[in-house]
Amino acid sequence: MLLAGKSVLITGAANRIGAQIARTLHESGANLIIHYRHSAEAALSLAQELNALRADSTVTLQAELSDLAALSTLAQNAAEAFGKLDILINNASSFYPTTIGEINQQHWQDLMSSNFQAPLFLSQACYPYLRDSRGIIINMLDIYASTPLKNHSLYCCAKAANQMLVKSLALELAPEVRVNGIAPGAILWPEQSDAVNADTQKAILNQIPLGRTGNPESIAQTVLFLINNDYLTGEVIRVDGGRMLQNF
Repeated sequence: MLLAGKSVLITGAANRIGAQIARTLHESGANLIIHYRHSAEAALSLAQELNALRADSTVTLQAELSDLAALSTLAQNAAEAFGKLDILINNASSFYPTTIGEINQQHWQDLMSSNFQAPLFLSQACYPYLRDSRGIIINMLDIYASTPLKNHSLYCCAKAANQMLVKSLALELAPEVRVNGIAPGAILWPEQSDAVNADTQKAILNQIPLGRTGNPESIAQTVLFLINNDYLTGEVIRVDGGRMLQNF
């Protein structure tokens, strides 16, 4: 129970990678604040599952991350849930193509808000609590923060900004708060069934030296590693099966 007594806020934790991170940290003893936007049913189900394993260990909080005022409230409520806040995991993200010539203001607001603005302002709102606990921030990035993905200019730029945010915050918040990032490769295919067709999936797998997709557990174990190694800050770890070794 390496994280016994630790309080962790995970944004976008109701489904997919966020939910696996929640399960893994909970298994290590952490108390969880599961943030969600629209996925109330999934968030409440996950909280019920975890509370059945360890009573009163998990709560849920709803917030619209594009609302800056809501971020301050989320930070305060998260800190009050278990009397402190030790770890913030900025996991929530939006991902979809934005072809040049078709990008509009809504695309800009959505992709920049979820992938950069929210991690910045939520980290700022949580900082006083994390400073008191000598806490940790972990941002979920993407390999496309370093190498662009065609037809996804806005998403790539937002993740690139987030990658610099990791390094900037690590410098600014030290020594009280450590800040690191994780850049997943192909872990889960997008939820939209037509987003990545079979041919595209095959082409992506051909670019991965390990020849397969990863899994959410790989990301969750990397989160644990970053939490438990107390001499790492400002680092971004790629979890991509070696894909970045190849020429895209």
